[in-house]
Amino acid sequence: MEERRRVGAYGVVGDPSGRVLLVRGSARADFPGVWSLPGGGLEHAEHPAHAVVREVAEETGLTVEVTGLRSVVADVVPYADLRVALHTDRLVFDVTATGGTLRDEGDGTTDLARWLRPAEAGELPLLPFTAEALGLPVTPLPPGALRRREPFATPPADRRLRFGAYGLVTDPSGRVLLTMIAEGYPGAGRWHLPGGGTDHGEQPVSALLRELVEESGQLGRVVDLIGVDNLHNPAALGPEGRPLDWHGVRVVYRVAVDLPTQPEVTELAGGSTARAGWFTPEQLADLRLTEIAARVVDGRPPGYRP
Repeated sequence: MEERRRVGAYGVVGDPSGRVLLVRGSARADFPGVWSLPGGGLEHAEHPAHAVVREVAEETGLTVEVTGLRSVVADVVPYADLRVALHTDRLVFDVTATGGTLRDEGDGTTDLARWLRPAEAGELPLLPFTAEALGLPVTPLPPGALRRREPFATPPADRRLRFGAYGLVTDPSGRVLLTMIAEGYPGAGRWHLPGGGTDHGEQPVSALLRELVEESGQLGRVVDLIGVDNLHNPAALGPEGRPLDWHGVRVVYRVAVDLPTQPEVTELAGGSTARAGWFTPEQLADLRLTEIAARVVDGRPPGYRP
C-alpha cells in the first residue's frame, strides 16, 4: 500500500451544562454517519491553532478561541480499495465558543452539528480519537463504515509536510540536553531540541523517545505536553539538493532523563544530528540555538502552549 500523511486539528467545545459539540459525517465524508469532534485537515503552511478555529466555524457556525492543547495522537486508516494507508496526526485543542449561532454545514463533509451530553455521545458511532478525547469507550466502527472511493490527490512534487516530536529534556541536576544539527541540513551548526519526524504509523511520544535514543543514547520519560510550533519555509534547502516548500508541525514535550549518561549519537550515518550534549543553564547563554530551542529553554511557548 502507498503510505500517505496528513495533519488535522480538532476542538473540544463544551458548554456550561456539560454538553460537548460534535459533528456528523455527511455523505461526502470518508465515514458518513459517524460523529467526531469538529475539525479537519490543515491547509499548507497553516498553524494548527488557526486551522481548528477555521474548521469549527465552517462546520458549526461558531467562532471559537483556543484555550489549550489537550492531546496529540496518531492513527492509520487503510483504504484497501485505493491501496492507500493514511496516517493522520491529530492535535486536539480545548476551545471556547465566543460567538456565532450553531448551524449545520451546508455542503461539506459534515451534515449535523449538535450539543450532546457525554452519555448521549457514547451511544453514537464515534471516530476512535473522538471517543478517546472525551474519555468514552473506544469501540470498533461497523463494517462498511469507511466508504471513500475517490482517489487521493497527488501531492505537489516540491511541497513537503513533516510532523515531528521534540523534547525539552532535563536531568535531575537541571541540565538541558541539546543536539547539534549536522551539515547539509537547515540550521546546520546550531543546537536544537532532541527529536525529529515521526514515522508512518508511529505515535508522537514513541517517536520522541526513539529519537532521544538515536540522537543521544538517553532513556527518557515524557512528563507533559508543552505545546505546538508551526514552521513554514517556502524555499528550504536540505539533502534533496533543491529548494522545497516546507511545512513543519512540531509538538514539544517535557522529558525527564533520570539516569543521564555521556551523550552519544547512535543513529545511522547520514542522520541530521552531528553531536549531543548536556548543558547547565549558565552554559546555554553561549550557545547558538535554533529559534524553537531558544524559546523553549527560555520558558516561552513554542508557538502555542496548552
